[in-house]
Amino acid sequence: MKTDTAIAAFAALAQETRLGVVRLLVQAGPAGLSAGDIATRLAVPASTLSHHLAQLERAGLLRSWRLQRQIFYACDYDGLRSLLTFLMQDCCQGRPELCPP
Repeated sequence: MKTDTAIAAFAALAQETRLGVVRLLVQAGPAGLSAGDIATRLAVPASTLSHHLAQLERAGLLRSWRLQRQIFYACDYDGLRSLLTFLMQDCCQGRPELCPP
């Protein structure tokens, strides 16, 4: 992962609602949740949530798909994994397997 991509991802996560969305969708798993379910569970107006979801998707942290009239969102696990790998790549002098969990 390039540094500018990591910065964009961290910037997207550096907001309470967006961080809450990612944490909720990590728990939901690959099936994800509809935008309406996310809004309800986080008590965020749909119009506000739409902006946050778009920013997370642009940052490569979410993926979306349409099913009839609903849009579903799930974590982009490859994007999250890349971000975590970026953070940990130099851990323990380049030997992350030595780092405790």
